Parts: sequence; C-alpha cells; structure tokens
Amino acid sequence: MAAPLSTMKFWKPGSEAPGISEERELTTETTGSPVIFNPHTALSIEKQRQKLPVFKHSSCLFLSHSSCFSLFGCAVPFSSPSFQYLLEAGWAAEGKVIGVTQPRRVAAISVANRVAEERGALLGHEVGYTIRFDDCSDPHATRIKFLTDGMLVREMMADPLLKKYSVLMLDEAHERTLYTDIAIGLLKKIQKKRRDLRLIVASATLDAKKFHEFFNLNESGDPNKDTCGILTVEGRTFPVDVFYTVSPVPDYVKATVETVLKIHETEDDGDVLAFLTGQEEVEKVVSLLQEQARSLSRYGMKKHLRVLPMYSGLPYAEQMKVFERASSTVRKVVVATNIAETSITINGVVFVIDCAFVKLRAYNPRTTIESLVVTPISKASASQRAGRAGRNRPGKCFRLYTEEDFEKLPAATVPEMQRTNLAPVILQLKALGIDNVLRFSFLSPPPAQTMVQALELLYALGGLDQYGRLTDPMGVRMAEFPLSPMFAKMLLESGNFGCSKEIVTIAAMMQIQNIFVVPPNQKKAAAREHRKFAVAEGDHLTMLNVYEAFIKHQKSSQWCQEHFLNYKGLLRAMTVREQLRRLMNKFKVPRTSSEGDPDVILRCIVSGFFANAARIHHSGSYRTLRDDRELHIHPNSVLYGEKPPKWVVFNEVVQTAKYYMRDVTAVESSWLVELAPHFYKQAKHGSLASKRSRVL
Repeated sequence: MAAPLSTMKFWKPGSEAPGISEERELTTETTGSPVIFNPHTALSIEKQRQKLPVFKHSSCLFLSHSSCFSLFGCAVPFSSPSFQYLLEAGWAAEGKVIGVTQPRRVAAISVANRVAEERGALLGHEVGYTIRFDDCSDPHATRIKFLTDGMLVREMMADPLLKKYSVLMLDEAHERTLYTDIAIGLLKKIQKKRRDLRLIVASATLDAKKFHEFFNLNESGDPNKDTCGILTVEGRTFPVDVFYTVSPVPDYVKATVETVLKIHETEDDGDVLAFLTGQEEVEKVVSLLQEQARSLSRYGMKKHLRVLPMYSGLPYAEQMKVFERASSTVRKVVVATNIAETSITINGVVFVIDCAFVKLRAYNPRTTIESLVVTPISKASASQRAGRAGRNRPGKCFRLYTEEDFEKLPAATVPEMQRTNLAPVILQLKALGIDNVLRFSFLSPPPAQTMVQALELLYALGGLDQYGRLTDPMGVRMAEFPLSPMFAKMLLESGNFGCSKEIVTIAAMMQIQNIFVVPPNQKKAAAREHRKFAVAEGDHLTMLNVYEAFIKHQKSSQWCQEHFLNYKGLLRAMTVREQLRRLMNKFKVPRTSSEGDPDVILRCIVSGFFANAARIHHSGSYRTLRDDRELHIHPNSVLYGEKPPKWVVFNEVVQTAKYYMRDVTAVESSWLVELAPHFYKQAKHGSLASKRSRVL
C-alpha cells in the first residue's frame, strides 16, 4: 500500500504543538455559476426558483428606479431558473434580449445548456450562447443570450449602444478579466445614453462598493438620487475546516499526491479537488495517482480511486467526465487548474487541496512579450478554492502552505488590465471611436508604459498612423478579426505574399490547444507518430502539415486515433478556418498558394510576429532583442533537441523553471529589417538591433 503521509503535517495556528489540527471557518460558495449540479432537479421550476437565495430579492431588481445594480454575495445564482424572473418581468418583450456575460467560454456554454434544458427549449432558439468562433443563437428567436465578455465588446462594434439588449448582466465580475473591465468601461458610456438599459454587475467578493461608485451617475450627493444600487444576496454556507502545513512545502506537486493518498486512507467518503497551475502539472499528478490507485487496488483497499484531469485545453468529452457522479465504491479525484475555481461546480467535492499558485498572463512592455507566469494566488482566490469543499456539505481544505505564508498573500489578484498586452483592446477601442484611449474610463487604469507600448506595436503593425489614429483599411480590418493584431496582420498580408491558403490554415490551427495527444502510457508511440508530421522550419509549418494530412485522409477519426491527434480539435480548426476565410473574402484578400515554397509562408508569419523575435546565444539559449531576456525552445516544439536556428519568431512565452517559447519557427534576420522597418534596424557592424517606434 502507498506510504502514509509522513512528510506532510497540517496544524491549526495557535495550537500548543504542531499536529493534525484545524482552523474552522465558514465559507460562502462564491465561485462561478453552478452550471452542472442542481440539488433540486426533482422539484418544479417554480419550487427550484424559490429555493434560490436571490428569490426574495427579485422584486428589488425590477421595481427599483436604479438603472444599475451591483449584486454581490453567493455564487450569484442568476444562472439557472432565476433567469426566468427577467423573462416574466417583461424585460425580453418586443424582441429585446437579456444578455449575460461570462469570463470563460466553458461557463457560457454550460449555463446556456442548463437554462435551455430547464425551460424545455432547444439550445440556440429561446436560449443561446455566443463565444469566439461559435454562435449558437438566433437573431430573431433568442431571448436569453449567454456570451463571453469579449464577444459583448465585439458586438458593440456593430451596435455601439447595444440596442437589442434590455438587460445586461456581467457575471463573475470579480474575476476582473481584461474584457470584463473593458466591457464595464464601455457600458458606463452606454448607460449615459441609454437610461432604459438595466445593468446587473454580479460579484462574489467585496467589490460591490467599487462597482457602485464607478457606475453611479448621481453627482448631487443625495443618496436617494443614486442611479446604482447594491443588493447583497446571502449565500448558503457550509463549514470548511482549513488546514495549513507546519512548514513550507518544497515540492507542491509531490505534496499534492501525498495529500490525496492521505485523504483516501484516513478520511470519510467524499471526492477530492486538487488545484495545480497548468496542464503539465495536472497530467503528471494524474499519472502518479493512477499508478498509486492500481497499487492500492492490489493491496485490497475497498474504495477505489478514479483520477481525472481538468484544464481548458482538455477535449470536451474528457472535461465532462469530472461531472459524472462516482459510485459508492469509488472516490473521485479531480486534478484541475484554476478553471475549477470559478467557472464550474463539481458535485460531490468534500476535500480541496490548494497548492497556493496559479498561472497568469504577465506582459513586459519593454520587450513587448506576454508570458504565462506561475505566481502565488491571492487571499480571495484561496477563499474561492476552499469554498469548493463547502458547496453541498461541510468539507475540508488542505492548504499546502503555512499560515504565515497565507498572511503574505495579496488580498486580490491584480486585474488582468494591469498585467497584459493591451494592443488587442486598444485596437478595438479605436474601432469603436474612442480616439483618446488614455482618457478612457477604466475601472483600474493600466500602467501608462503598457498603453504606450501597445500603441507603438500597433503603429509598427500598420494598424495606427503616427498620430495614433486607426488606419484605413489596415487598422479597420485588423480590428474585425477575433484574433490578436499579430494574427490579423499576418492574415491580411497573406494575399500579397502569395500564401493566403496556407496562412489561414496555420492561424486556425494555432487557436486550438493540444492538437497532439500524448496518453501517459503511450508517450513513446505518440512521439513516434508525431515526428512524421514534423517540418524542419518549425511548429507553424508542422501544424499546416497536420491539417493537410487530416484533409487528405477524409477527416477520419480512426486516422487521428492511429496518429495520436485530437480529432475534435481538428474539426474545430476547420470551423475556425472557415470563419477566418469568410472575413478574408469580405476584405478581398486574394486566394493564393505558396505552391510548396516555405520561405513565402515564413516571411508572411514574420510580417505579423516580428515583435516576437529572438536570436541564438553562445550559451545555446535564445535572447530577445529589446532587453536580452533569456528564452528557451519549449520541449513540445519540433525544434526542441534539434540544431538551433540562429533566428526564430514565436507565438507566446510560458514560464515554469525557465522562460519557454511556444509555437516557434526559424526565420532570417534580414526579413525582420525588411518587413518591420519601424521596429528593427541593421546595426553598423551588421547585427540586428531594435528601435523604438513612436506614435505622436
């Protein structure tokens, strides 16, 4: 049998001696829409609604004079039968639509499915959803529409006042994603012109006052004239016993495995949810636990372990497995990223293991490089994670850090607006007619340097002129693509380079995570099959190779299985490609083919991704041009372990033990100067140097 948890000790602060003690606190379920579990499904819809905490407050929302509500409390349960309050109150009459934004696609789809099912409606008619590259709604029939906040911003480009909406609810606003904050700023402007639009900002944490102050248009000082109200909804609380470690944990991945096994050996029934930072860690822990589970079975332990991964890039069918109820002889263990912190609710979880870290996007304006960085979570996130154990009954949360370390955590996560590349949103704001983005009403203003750098990048890409104005046609067209400005520029230039057919395929494939499937017990076989698609120039052409082979083999699922490829991901790439192709047709981008010339394709890639360039260093690693940052080729790249090219461009950087470049392709340095003269110059001694673009 697996060894007991000898190195891990948890204790209650203030106890006389370290031991397996506890700190009890009441936690409120504040994390995401209850998109799967509903304990009252046997009841009628009306009875279900009466069970919801918001039921007794519903009249306040619709009879109040306030045009905006900051709704805060439990996992704001508007996300199931309660949406019928809005319909029954007449807010979807005369063709109007009730819109509900979610920060993540998985939540938008799941909640839409749930509400459609409870109303006995076909998804896509009365109830629908819209996410990037997937519109499951009817412009004439849909009355309740779920969409990501990014898609709401994109809808404003066609309908600046959002005239079709009577009510807009920004759910999970406490997450403060980039597009949540942009939507909030834009809705404040719309609110001044559309007093009939009812806004509901739903936050599970104590941000209500901040939202209230931001949206309140009352300047008289008389609170009776406030245009925004605060409604607190009491959540259902269950006690959660929180355990801290006695001493710091040197390896939280190993500690997670040990803690799961300790729970399985010593605790009563109940499923386990363990938080880690990314796919690689999740799969490692799943593999280790599955191996231990087989060992436990051999030693005759009556209750079996069923270990499941959960992360955003996981195929949909695999994600759905975590919601299946475990039998009485099985303990389910879900190993997840922070997607399980807010976007989904997994029924049956009684034990939570919190590693204290999360992977977040961080942007360096000096290098113009955005990277995924592993960083400590906030106290608010720690509370959210603990709350997952108290969803249905009293639970326990094992924090793999000391209480002293907990006290050092920041109160809240830095809003994405203040730590990300702003080029995409600035381009969209410009397209919406907001010329002076520096004076835009941000809920949390971003750093000035980040704003300036985004303007410089857009200027170098040709999206803005020297005065910071949107260029026509390039900037106008770039803003219409649901992709980063770099991808948009690459697509729009592809006709001129003579490779639009190949570039649209590459762009589509780059939107899909995990095209290559690597089963834990078949790693060598998978690697052998994947090498058959590898192209010496790098990952972009390799993805093109995979797609063309998929089409050549009649889009066969059997062929994908034999070659360890993500069949549903490739089908999704086809859908994305078709949507991008339609946009390119709209802008009359010529349909051209490289006719087998790889340099044509690579030069086109450089035209969009020149800012993400790196050169080889004598140490064997790579260096960026702007700040000489050390970078390495990601182990998943086809260039990993091969003779390193002198110059490369890449899609993104991720940080684990090192900074790794993902989606890497070899290029010529001369292409950078030729295709990005605003960004690079040839130094006197023949080497390449960067220069600052200036937007006046």
